[in-house]
Amino acid sequence: MNKINIGLQLYTLRDETAVDFEGTLRKVAALGYQGVEFAGYGDIPAEEMKSLLDELGLKGFSSHVSLQAIREDLQKEINYLKTIGAEFMICPYLMPEDRPQSSEEWSKLFSELQEIGTEVSKQGLTFGYHNHDFEFHGQVGDHNAFDAMFNQTTSAAVQVEMDVCWVQFAGKNSIEYINKYAGRLPLLHLKDFSTDEQGQMKTLELGQGSVNLPAVIEASTKAGVKWLIVEQDVCQNPPLESITNSYSWLKQNYLN
Repeated sequence: MNKINIGLQLYTLRDETAVDFEGTLRKVAALGYQGVEFAGYGDIPAEEMKSLLDELGLKGFSSHVSLQAIREDLQKEINYLKTIGAEFMICPYLMPEDRPQSSEEWSKLFSELQEIGTEVSKQGLTFGYHNHDFEFHGQVGDHNAFDAMFNQTTSAAVQVEMDVCWVQFAGKNSIEYINKYAGRLPLLHLKDFSTDEQGQMKTLELGQGSVNLPAVIEASTKAGVKWLIVEQDVCQNPPLESITNSYSWLKQNYLN
């Protein structure tokens, strides 16, 4: 059976890319990651980024694009992604001021996401939404806001990028959620975590926390996930060391 592609969410290396974007991408490619999911482009023009990715044999398959950036100039964001050969544009987060406070506000947001995704799809890319935990605490009718979002949008317009840490942190069963969205779940953030004394999430290198990663990978395979994306929001070790250790875990427990 073919293995799922392994990517890295570059937010993990935000401090490194701020200093040397190109050099950091070179290090990621050397470690063996097949692709990257962007969280900003370091002011590198799209044609230049495409050349660099091609040289390194890295796929720039996806990008986290803020709702604010999408609202300001969707076409600019689409053009960049098409130039670098990306497949996915993901809305990564809702800032507190953008978070709906009622069922009506959530439904209004879902309509907007449907509209954005329809346009993105029309231009040959796939639009998706990446969860945290607050979507599971919002209520829309009989559903939490996460489930309501995908009930009130079409799979053609809005796909799922599931972050298993946040699903589990919200008190849900991540395997059940992967199974539930099989066929609509091309991207999955593969992460590990524990909780600190204050009950806050502490993101860890793969294999160091409470997520049943082998079960997540098995469920992802059956669900048709195209990319498993390593991300660590906050690293205890230098981030490049952390992504090396996480890739080593994947080699030992999945890839080899």
